[in-house]
Amino acid sequence: MDLTKTTKKDRSPLTWVPSLYFAQGLPFFAVALVAGQMFKSMGVANDDIAHWTAAIMSAWIFKPLWSPFLELASSKKIIVVSFQLIGGACLGLVAVALHMPFWFAACVVMLTLVAISSATHDVACDGLYISSLTQKEQAAYAGWTGTFFNAGRFISAGGLLLLAGYFEKTMGVASAWTIVFCILAAMMIMLGLYNGWALPLAKNPASADITAQAIARTLKEVIIDFFKKPGIWVSVLFIILFRAGEAQVQTIGPLFLREARELGGLGLSTTEVGAVYGTAGTVAFVIGSIAGGYFTSWLGLKRAILALILAVNLPNLVFYFLATARPTDLTLIGAALSVEMFGYGFGFVGLILYMMQVVAPGKYQTAHYAFATGIMQLGFSLFKWVSGDIQIALGYQNFFLWVLAAAVPVAILSQIIPMSASERQQAELAAAKPSTAL
Repeated sequence: MDLTKTTKKDRSPLTWVPSLYFAQGLPFFAVALVAGQMFKSMGVANDDIAHWTAAIMSAWIFKPLWSPFLELASSKKIIVVSFQLIGGACLGLVAVALHMPFWFAACVVMLTLVAISSATHDVACDGLYISSLTQKEQAAYAGWTGTFFNAGRFISAGGLLLLAGYFEKTMGVASAWTIVFCILAAMMIMLGLYNGWALPLAKNPASADITAQAIARTLKEVIIDFFKKPGIWVSVLFIILFRAGEAQVQTIGPLFLREARELGGLGLSTTEVGAVYGTAGTVAFVIGSIAGGYFTSWLGLKRAILALILAVNLPNLVFYFLATARPTDLTLIGAALSVEMFGYGFGFVGLILYMMQVVAPGKYQTAHYAFATGIMQLGFSLFKWVSGDIQIALGYQNFFLWVLAAAVPVAILSQIIPMSASERQQAELAAAKPSTAL
């Protein structure tokens, strides 16, 4: 497979945006959702699940520190495809770890390798997207990126949970999840092979000055330049707070569905969670993501942002309803979760576009977008880390009320901060064209 062969210039982004972001989402949800459900089936407590999955996902926080060194490759495509294949191998190692005597520690280590591989892939993935599309195209396809990133959720928390639930009953828990992670590994390898053909090349600039030492010096400059952006600390606060409620719901919500009814949960099986949360809920998310992308493209980020924030957070009321009423009808549960997931999908695109169009523009656009996504993951991991402790302290009903309150600060902040790049950033970006190197 020749990864240096240039893709046709006029190839539609629809031939590669879906597969690119599906490969970004699949390992992410393997860590963020599948691992949590696996640990729940193996009897691990909610607070331990929240702590360890948050720690594993810290790879996405620190990825900007090594992201500039990816410039040593001749193109972003090579990095993308290589780490899709490496990620597939790491997912296969999780399946092996499940059969070790010290299975929990081994799984944490292997999932950490998955996270590091996936985080590294994401840097080049987003850089390829930004450098290959105009700003208008970025907005138009933002819904598709979110859709196929979260198609990883549909496969992971939907189809694979259904399979896991079936095999748990017929083969035992460890064997069931071994099959799940073998499937994930095979899918990532196939995506790597397809993207080796489909992706645009996205060459990195060739220069004799590009050495590890030079990049280390540039990294220092990139970090300093990032934190010199006008209003950057307010932007950092906004990015962290945007996911305050969502991070906690996405961590505890699936565990609440599995929790025994006598402990305040809904007592659903692994298969039932896959049916209502991973399938119906993810379909609603896909529809919401596409609608949110076009809605923001039509209205503009500044006018759309409050509606997007409310869309992410207000539907979390359905979890309070579920924790209070504790229905047993799967249709009703699925409908409630679909409302929540539609809103999440619709509104999440607002954060993506804020980072792309407000924070990232400038001399180091791609690297600064990577920094922004790392900060986004910091916010997600911080709130994910504490979510288990808060839930145990408050109980499920009060926890879901707390989640709603956690959304108030970012909603207020969105109305008093700029929703476009500064003039300095725009001038730097114009001067840096056509290169948007890391």
